[in-house]
Amino acid sequence: MSKDWNTRTKLVHEGIRRSQYGEVSEAIFLTQGFAYESAEQAEARFIQSGDDEFIYARYGNPTVRMFEDRIAALEGAEDAFAMASGMAAVNAALTSLLKAGDHVVSSRALFGSCLYILEEVLTRYGVEVTFVDGTDLEQWKAAVRPDTKAVFFESLSNPTLDVIDVKAVAEIAHAMGATVIADNVFATPIFSQAIALGVDVVVYSTTKHIDGQGRCLGGVVLGTKEFIRKTLEPYAKHTGSAMSPFNAWVMLKGMETLDLRVRAQAAGAQLLAEAFKDHPKVETVLFPGLPEHPQHELARRQMGSGGTVLSLVVKGGQPAAFKFLNALEIVTISNNLGDAKSIITHPATTTHQRLSDEQKETLGIAPGLVRLSVGLEEPADLIADIKNALKVI
Repeated sequence: MSKDWNTRTKLVHEGIRRSQYGEVSEAIFLTQGFAYESAEQAEARFIQSGDDEFIYARYGNPTVRMFEDRIAALEGAEDAFAMASGMAAVNAALTSLLKAGDHVVSSRALFGSCLYILEEVLTRYGVEVTFVDGTDLEQWKAAVRPDTKAVFFESLSNPTLDVIDVKAVAEIAHAMGATVIADNVFATPIFSQAIALGVDVVVYSTTKHIDGQGRCLGGVVLGTKEFIRKTLEPYAKHTGSAMSPFNAWVMLKGMETLDLRVRAQAAGAQLLAEAFKDHPKVETVLFPGLPEHPQHELARRQMGSGGTVLSLVVKGGQPAAFKFLNALEIVTISNNLGDAKSIITHPATTTHQRLSDEQKETLGIAPGLVRLSVGLEEPADLIADIKNALKVI
């Protein structure tokens, strides 16, 4: 399909594979396996499958392939492989590439499960991992070595919203021959320029903005055809982390409105950040769209937006944060993000609870910090709800 189409057109039309019935909405191929016309055809397909030839749902599926083609076209990647969850995608992107004795450099500010893979899983199998302050380019330069196999970071960190200078880190890594892997969830596929900035492998939890309505788990890894088909696919298909056809169909439907939803959510997040940055019961607002944010200019240059998520540090620590959360009427307490509904969580006791107090302090996850994923509600209603809830502190 045309590579000259604009984003919204790609989100509706890229990757479509119509059956002989000419359906308008993408078909869901709910099948585990595929039939062959002859033994010879089966043999040939196992030797080399074409783009529209499938063997087993763990290896690939027509509905899943439509989603992979669409997200690859949006991201500007050569290829993609859809996974059962965002963490399956992170794990596969790292594990398929690495072996015992390899060295990885990672930013320290990561989602708790990402930290678990790097600190517990990879090191268990002999991979050396070095953590750095992702916003400090000098630390990246000092940590990346000639034997560094990969660097890993969240382009916008969870939950403190540090912004990584993607282009600069990619240049440091590539100078040593390392592969650059970025978890781009908070940047979203709409504001992402990851591949253009030098990222080799992009990872998304499609559970977040891509579905965007709290329905299905999913993940995707994007990169060159060489990486996806020669490195990642053999690992993924033999370890069983493929996305289900139904979930892929949900993701396809979610993508049709992705641009509209994400831009509305980002606009709402900007309004909320501005409304509460000087509130007397809020110690600080962490949001790259605010001029006070230390990487504000980088975020505007790299994403063109502050994103859809902000974090508030309320005065009074965890007791005050809990009172605040419990007083909200519109905003939902949950640990997801990127949803049509506004969602709030207390990272120190949920998503990052396994970290030690020292680790939380190092990462800036204060007892009073709450992470707010802005949904599609009227911003004025959200502002009123949060103001009323802050009164209980």
